[in-house]
Amino acid sequence: MRKALIGLAVSAMALSLGATPASADPAAVKQAVAADYDRHLEKLFLHFHANPELSFLETETAKRMAAELRDAGLEVTEGVGGTGVVGMARNGDGPLILLRADMDGLPMPEKTGLDYASTATQTGLDGKEYPVMHACGHDVHITSMVGTARRLMEMKDDWAGTLMFVVQPAEERVGGAAAMLEDGLYDRFGTPDYALAFHVASILPTGKISASEGIQYSSADSVDIVVPGVGAHGASPHMGRDPVYIASQIVTAMQSIVSREIEPLSPAVITVGAFHSGTKHNIISDRAELQLTVRANDEDTRAQLLAAIERVAVNIGKAHGLPDELPVQVTVSEGTPVTNNDAKLASRLNSVMQRDLGEDVLIPWQQRGMGAEDFAYFVAEEYGVPGYYFAVGGTPQAAFDVAEAGGPPVPSHHSPLFKVAPRESVTLGTEAMVAAVLDLAPAE
Repeated sequence: MRKALIGLAVSAMALSLGATPASADPAAVKQAVAADYDRHLEKLFLHFHANPELSFLETETAKRMAAELRDAGLEVTEGVGGTGVVGMARNGDGPLILLRADMDGLPMPEKTGLDYASTATQTGLDGKEYPVMHACGHDVHITSMVGTARRLMEMKDDWAGTLMFVVQPAEERVGGAAAMLEDGLYDRFGTPDYALAFHVASILPTGKISASEGIQYSSADSVDIVVPGVGAHGASPHMGRDPVYIASQIVTAMQSIVSREIEPLSPAVITVGAFHSGTKHNIISDRAELQLTVRANDEDTRAQLLAAIERVAVNIGKAHGLPDELPVQVTVSEGTPVTNNDAKLASRLNSVMQRDLGEDVLIPWQQRGMGAEDFAYFVAEEYGVPGYYFAVGGTPQAAFDVAEAGGPPVPSHHSPLFKVAPRESVTLGTEAMVAAVLDLAPAE
């Protein structure tokens, strides 16, 4: 009797603090997540949004995430793959499920005009100072991860197994996932039976989820091209070899790779994002630098693109008379494979989303553009881990309606104007992650 009274007293105290009794009922989960957003997650999101950090330099973000996961009751390990954090929740026999959230911001100023906009600056790995902004929604991802951990730890009667919460650095440089794996992520914490992640999407309406049962995102490779030259006076171009002109020819010629070498039905993109050379109007420089992003939807096309870029760049240099001791240099500095969802797992969890979150929550996946994700490393073929990566709508439908009527367009990711509806994004992402875990790791 005394134990029962104590239990009632504890329950009453929990309710007075705003907590909701654990339940696998989707409506109860939704209510609990909403309450947690009001109580804790909103302030956490605002903190992360106003304090973004650059790739592999997410020191304070990692500290805060480690503290949040510890407070939720997880065993936390810091410094995995640099600034990465791993939180483990062990709850008896059952599958090991990886839940991943990326945490880095981008080197750009925020121009949204939001009252919680970032004014942060940070010195990058290159020693230069940059404005920093969460222009891709990673603040949503890590806030939702905390909400997911808090909810599932309150629902331990409803699932069984082990959860691996992976707070990943440097997704924007597509290097953080590989760094964590190289630091022994799976050797130290176990190879998961499933891997889950989501990305908030400004191109999707709030309240909607979308996931492919095949390819979800393209591959991405960062290619650096250094074009040497022979410096001269701008009035005497015949006395040198102009790297600006040679590099310009390379930029133009590379577009013929996509239009004339890649099979027309195989998507491919070569974009030159940066072109640097010279210091003054009348000086022919002795060096030009190009920075490219290269995208494909399969590994054969990816390899073909990279080989063709090197062939074209090196041989255009030769055609313009660069001596053998000054060849054009082509380097792939960063890269990630195509992100493919496991078809069977995606079909299963897409059905779970409709069952638990609403029949109309799921909309067909449409690849718009060739965005990429280094989540692909966690589900690489060598590990045999089925993966499910889904998109969560971040923009209210009203904003799309205004844009369609001729008003301001909805800002894209990596825009200084990028913004999403935090409450709707964080709560739906959390509900979806909870639903997926409860389905994959049911209590006996």
